[in-house]
Amino acid sequence: MPELPTLEELNSRGQGFLPGLIGVKFIHVETDGKSGLIRSELTVRPELRAPNGFLHAASVIALADTSCGYGTRLLLPEGANFTTIELKSNHLGTAREGTITCEARSVHAGRTTQVWDAEVRSPEGKLMALFRCTQAVLYPKG
Repeated sequence: MPELPTLEELNSRGQGFLPGLIGVKFIHVETDGKSGLIRSELTVRPELRAPNGFLHAASVIALADTSCGYGTRLLLPEGANFTTIELKSNHLGTAREGTITCEARSVHAGRTTQVWDAEVRSPEGKLMALFRCTQAVLYPKG
């Protein structure tokens, strides 16, 4: 089993890319090589809100998708990469301020696909969004 990345490594990986731009912060990572769990958080800032003052749905999706994507990397076979092929998000609430949290778990980690579920919670701990994505596992050609 490959060595588990540190939280510092996970957090630095997003610098200069969307996760760093919006402020995704990883706070927990674990895997047994067959399944994975990632916890992350995002502090609500004015630029992450929609014009109506509520957190933009795309900000919630970015947190969940980033968390699932970083989790996917934990379970990839040697030399493989991945891309998202489907995602779905159900939004049950929102936030205007504070820090929202995400917990992403692997549901299926196969040779050609991975499926991840995530729950996003409000600063008060209330369920805000349910998220599921499917990742295609990509292998080098030749």
